[in-house]
Parts: sequence; C-alpha cells; structure tokens
Amino acid sequence: MLRERISENVYWFQSETYAQVSAGVIAGPKWAVVVDTLMPQESLAMREYIEKKLKLSVRYVINTHHHADHSWGNCFFPGATIIGHELCRKMLNERAPSALEVARQDNPLYKQLNIIPPQITFQEGTLRLRVGKKHLQMMPTPGHSVDGISVLVEEDRILFTGDAFMPIPFIVEGNLNQYIATVEKFVDMGLENIIQGHGEIILRGEIEDKVKDNITYLKAIQKAVNTAIRRKNPLEVLDSIGVEACGKSRILLGGLASELHRRNLHALYFQTLDANPDAE
Repeated sequence: MLRERISENVYWFQSETYAQVSAGVIAGPKWAVVVDTLMPQESLAMREYIEKKLKLSVRYVINTHHHADHSWGNCFFPGATIIGHELCRKMLNERAPSALEVARQDNPLYKQLNIIPPQITFQEGTLRLRVGKKHLQMMPTPGHSVDGISVLVEEDRILFTGDAFMPIPFIVEGNLNQYIATVEKFVDMGLENIIQGHGEIILRGEIEDKVKDNITYLKAIQKAVNTAIRRKNPLEVLDSIGVEACGKSRILLGGLASELHRRNLHALYFQTLDANPDAE
C-alpha cells in the first residue's frame, strides 16, 4: 500500500493489490475521518497506521459510493459512524450481501468481512463535518454511479472525488451526461488537488487538462456508439475500437484501461438503445 501526506493532517493511501484504488484520512487532534476504504487487508493496514502512527481512533468513515473497493472495508473500523449518500445505503443493503457471498467463495479474506451501510445519509445539497481545524464538505457528484459523492477539505482545497474522477471514466453503472456535468464543475472550484478514486494525485496545474481529457474521451465513446448503431454488426464494430482511438492510453490503471473501455462501450451501447429503441 502506498501512502503520502499531501497537506497538514491530510493523508492519501493507494492500493497495490487492486486497480490503484485510493482512500484518504483527515486527522484531527483527537480522532480521524477516513474517506473510502480499500481492499480488506489494506483496510486493516490503514487502520493500523492511523492508530499506531497517528495515535488516533477513527470516528467517521465516508463512503463516496457503494462499490466494494470503496465501502466493503467499513467493518474494519468498529465504532466508527459511516456517512454516505442515501442511495449508497440503499444499494449496499440491496446488492452487497449477495455479492459478498460470491466473493467469499473465491477469496477467504472476505469471510471476515461484513457489510456496514451508512448510518448518516443525505441526498441533495451538502453535508458538513468539522475535524479539528479542518472543515469537510460533502456533495453529490453523480456520473460514475447515482450515489456518488465527493469530499472537499475546504481549507486545503483538496477534493476526494471517489470514482467521479478517474484516469479513464467508467460509466457502466452511471450516466455519461451526468459524468460530464460533474467533472466540468471541478475546474471552477479553485482546487489544489484532486484525489481520484483510482490513480495518481492530480495537481492544481493539471486539473483543467485532465478534465478536458476525460470529457474528450466520453464524447469519443458516445460518437463511437452512435456510429456503431448504424452498422450491421454494432458490437463487433465497438470491439474493434480500442481505448487509444478514443484518446486514452491502454496502460492506465496497471493495464485495466482496455477492459474498462470495452465495458464502457458495451454499456453505453445498450443505454443508448434503451433511450432510443428505434435506433437499431
């Protein structure tokens, strides 16, 4: 697991076992807040660092959305109150138990894991939390998923986006237009850093270009789908369109970019057909 102190009392953690997924810690004088959890063994390592190195307990865990790599580690922070979108709570309750049963069959690590959904939720506007001298502002940022939220450390202008921002946008359970609308807002927030749900930390001077790159990619895959729909074998056409043809490198996220891209194209194809049934 990688770790970096990115500002006073603000820490970044990144998985070395799965897709460069990231998490954060905001440390106060008496307790800490965790933003997202990692894979099971790394959640435990993150808790050990907080308790032994920072000498703090974790009072709150914020889930940016319901996906396993960001929320299934909640149970490794006993006594902490979980915060998230109301839809995050709903989806964890409805979807996670059956998914966990499947995961337990493949990996014994998951046998020690229990699903803990958020106890404090919100749906619109913002939710605020004070951690020592830091003020956290939570806000909905849909696009990757309907329950997505981001967490702004106001004093440092550091934004933990969860998967609302990634090196390659992933919209299989999301909405392309919502994703674009969400990331466009990041440019005018006066941010120092974006902490992506996966991948490297984005610095202030990179933010505008990274936003443009992601929007360009999303528009490219929409164009590819619109073109493929008019062809005789649309899914075969989509499978022939590589990630680099849409402006992203195939080496992103340790080589996962090509698979994420393929899944984006297929998901967007069926979403487009659902919205325009006469397009076939």
